[in-house]
Amino acid sequence: MTVATGTLPKDSGPDAAWVELNQRYLKAALTIVVEDLVAFRDTLPERSPAQLAAAEDLARLERQLPRPAALQLVGERFGLSPFERAILLLCAGFELDSRFRTSVAAAAEDPRTAYPSFGLALMALPKAHWSALAPESPLRRWRLIELEGSEPLIARALRIDERVLHFLTGLSGLDERLAPLLQPLPAPPALPDSQQAVVDQIVAAMAPGAERASVLIQLYGSDEEAQHAVAAAVGQALAVQTYVLQELDIPSQVAEREQLVLLWQREGLLAARALLLCCQNSERGEPALALLRRLPGLVMVASTEPVALPRQPLLRVEVQRPSAEEQRGLWRQTLGGHAPPEAVLQLLSAHFQLSSTEIAAVGAITHAAVAKAPESGAAATQLGATLWDSCRLRARTRLDDLARRIEPVAAWEDLILPAGQLDLLHQLAAQVRQRGQVYEQWGFAEKGLRGLGISALFAGTSGTGKTLAAEVLATELRLDLYHIDLSQVVSKYIGETEKNLRRVFDAAEAGGAILLFDEADALFGKRSEVKDSHDRHANIEVSYLLQRMEAYRGLAILTTNMKAALDPAFLRRLRFILQFPFPEAEQRQLIWSRVFPASTPTQGLNFQHLARLNVPGGHIRNIALHAAFLAAAAGEPVRMQHLLGAARCEYAKLEKPLTSSEIGGWV
Repeated sequence: MTVATGTLPKDSGPDAAWVELNQRYLKAALTIVVEDLVAFRDTLPERSPAQLAAAEDLARLERQLPRPAALQLVGERFGLSPFERAILLLCAGFELDSRFRTSVAAAAEDPRTAYPSFGLALMALPKAHWSALAPESPLRRWRLIELEGSEPLIARALRIDERVLHFLTGLSGLDERLAPLLQPLPAPPALPDSQQAVVDQIVAAMAPGAERASVLIQLYGSDEEAQHAVAAAVGQALAVQTYVLQELDIPSQVAEREQLVLLWQREGLLAARALLLCCQNSERGEPALALLRRLPGLVMVASTEPVALPRQPLLRVEVQRPSAEEQRGLWRQTLGGHAPPEAVLQLLSAHFQLSSTEIAAVGAITHAAVAKAPESGAAATQLGATLWDSCRLRARTRLDDLARRIEPVAAWEDLILPAGQLDLLHQLAAQVRQRGQVYEQWGFAEKGLRGLGISALFAGTSGTGKTLAAEVLATELRLDLYHIDLSQVVSKYIGETEKNLRRVFDAAEAGGAILLFDEADALFGKRSEVKDSHDRHANIEVSYLLQRMEAYRGLAILTTNMKAALDPAFLRRLRFILQFPFPEAEQRQLIWSRVFPASTPTQGLNFQHLARLNVPGGHIRNIALHAAFLAAAAGEPVRMQHLLGAARCEYAKLEKPLTSSEIGGWV
């Protein structure tokens, strides 16, 4: 550490008065020790005038300090004897006060002395005792000082730990060895009533000073940000700083883990701290359990589900997401007088389930735009759209790592279906759009969450428009569409599929995203007769999915080419079942007439002849795209001969014969 000699760091913060008095107290204490070195060097029998004056300064400053000086706190909390305290001051003075370097070199009778030694301390400081540097002594147990070199103990150099030195000068901070692992939680935003009740329950259950005792609190729930906000609010209520440690950052080596425990315990003695250990979706359970057995102080454990802990927690409480009504209150509080109309807030709270932290972040981003917006209906509509898009972007971060997001571009005019299917799709969109009013305002949610999930099955052969219909719904509803990769969800290991599904649904809840389970029969097939443990757990996977879909606030769409392969019990619980038929010739002609973009050059296309190709819309698009490349390569507009070549290629891929009745008269 490099500090200007003869001076101490200054502080201009809100506690500057204490910092200044604390540094004067430390200077007075250092003066007494440096005068002891002078007295030893000059063999003076009595205390010097400078020591007497410094002792008077100490007594006066103790009365003036609004709270104990840092040196006093270290002596009391670590149980230092007068000699151990003098050793600590000797090492601190060597870093801070230029007088110490001269006095130490003179007392040691060696101008090359780089640092004070234990031998010098034994000879020069009063009330000396050999046990001050025993391994179990406070100075060494808590690593307040460090021994350097390989010489005999009495000759080894002594250095004060940098974190302890900073603390003595009045600077607050975290040990640099802990900083890469622990992140301070920022001040919590305004919490909804349900989460504030959890904070009040935890604080009420703790005895005075419990943050320095061994107290374990378990927080569980699907909203990790809400758990962070509650933990930060608990620390704020107890006037302690809360730090968060991710389970994946826990050292796996015992020695490194023990150092983490010791340094954290020392931090708790230097300044009251609280720790939040996040055990979300991690498989490294043993290091976390081993750490929890040893961690002192106030420790909160955050997890998705209640987990078995190595010691009994004082409390085990669920942290729930804010309700729709609480979200509206948070929006009004965040946006203040610039809040949009109540109808906009109802839509936001119905479709998005954001935490108080996320609402505060979205509000901060849009607040400037809100303040500049003129008072008009158009401005209010634009504000609602801005908030909606901001919420979508905020919620995406949870799901982007678990599923593939599809950017929807299709609209209703791109979807060629019979009137009955189109009507069902419009009904489906209306239910998603109005779910807030029906569930919350009309009271259906009060009956319980079961059966409130909106789910649909799109059945039909490949290329009949199932995925396209999902895109149309996402465009219409302005919601994100995510394709769930079954290869990443289904696991051969027992219990893993349920975990993967839980992660997907929990992440999707925040943004009300549309989940598209393609080829769902692979996962949601008929439940089998139980013959072994694998059959039993396969059935559990289906049952778990049914429960989650019934409670999911968003829209879940399942697509299948084999409807008959799905479990009948599963079908019964689906809100909508749409059969996508193979398009008739009239529908195929309409698809052909719309498949080419307006900017694509075409010449002599006969859509009635093209409609004779007996393929669904997906294959029609493939043929059109292939023909466009053929035409571009030839430097020509798209003609029937290009489509003929593309059709032959597509039919070969399908292993189907291209009959003369389909292509007769094309060219």
